[in-house]
Amino acid sequence: MTAVGDLDDFRALDPFFRIIEEGVAGLVDGEHFFDLLAEDVVFEYVITVPGYPRRVEGRQAVAELYRPYGATFSLDRCYDLAVHHDQATGVVVLEYASQGRVIPTGNAYSNRYISVLSIVDRKIAHWRDYLDPLAVFNAIGWPAEAGLTDGRLPGRRAAT
Repeated sequence: MTAVGDLDDFRALDPFFRIIEEGVAGLVDGEHFFDLLAEDVVFEYVITVPGYPRRVEGRQAVAELYRPYGATFSLDRCYDLAVHHDQATGVVVLEYASQGRVIPTGNAYSNRYISVLSIVDRKIAHWRDYLDPLAVFNAIGWPAEAGLTDGRLPGRRAAT
């Protein structure tokens, strides 16, 4: 059993979960993405989109941030994984790409990511994430076009 319940809520993210699991295989303990995270993990979204929090603390908070993802996007695949591991510091850099679609419109969505992970005691303790926000806007529409008058992506709660 995984550390987070109702995994069906996250089905739209399955390709993301699988590529991360592949990228850290043998370096962390746990079978599912959420099991790889320390309970007190810190996620920082360095380059992101309006309305998305810059920092999230705790495995459960990360899960709740990702839970509504499937209302906006569904990933068909993640690919082009490159793994860079510094054994001395426990830092792992993952480079990868995704393809999928925007749920409300069916528009194609693709993006490229860099995730910088710090591993402590065989768990991901810190995650810095970088993505191309222009790819998000090209898929869902630019903020004014997509009706994002409050600065939030569809299906997202206000940033905390």
